[in-house]
Amino acid sequence: MGNRLSKIYTRTGDDGTTGLGDGTRIAKDSARVAAYGTVDELNSAIGIVLAVDLPDAVRDCLIAVQHQLFDLGGELCIPGHAAIFDDDIDRLEVLLDGFNADLAPLKEFILPGGGIAAAHCHLARTIARRAERETVTLSRDATVRPQAVRYLNRLSDLLFVLARVLARASGHGDVQWNHERRKG
Repeated sequence: MGNRLSKIYTRTGDDGTTGLGDGTRIAKDSARVAAYGTVDELNSAIGIVLAVDLPDAVRDCLIAVQHQLFDLGGELCIPGHAAIFDDDIDRLEVLLDGFNADLAPLKEFILPGGGIAAAHCHLARTIARRAERETVTLSRDATVRPQAVRYLNRLSDLLFVLARVLARASGHGDVQWNHERRKG
């Protein structure tokens, strides 16, 4: 594959529009751009998680997720394109079940924290939820394959579990919400 971007600026977006993968130009503040832009933001947040020391299984999982998120961004950027499939969601569920198997059952809500890697993973989880909401918003006016929404839903669950795994691995443990805090 040759150089895909030989010139970084094109000036074509100076009028407030951007080009989709099929060549169509749309407003930069459209629901479609918001959805795939937030998927890109999520991918960047996962990159921050990957910038710290992680258990190999978590690192491998997140690297695979980054590639799938790039594919999902392409699916959302090219109307009618399919890049995320049921087996991708099934793989997330297998990973989710595997990482969750060794965690203690939850008795309280978990607050974001538990060390730097876990905190960044919680941030990625919240971005995944926003990407899911924005993809649902897009689906009201445009065709969006259900796999895109399902993938983001499962991914946010996986990121929650990975945050717990990372909190445990760091020695910090989960930061539990203290519902009694305000009573004292």
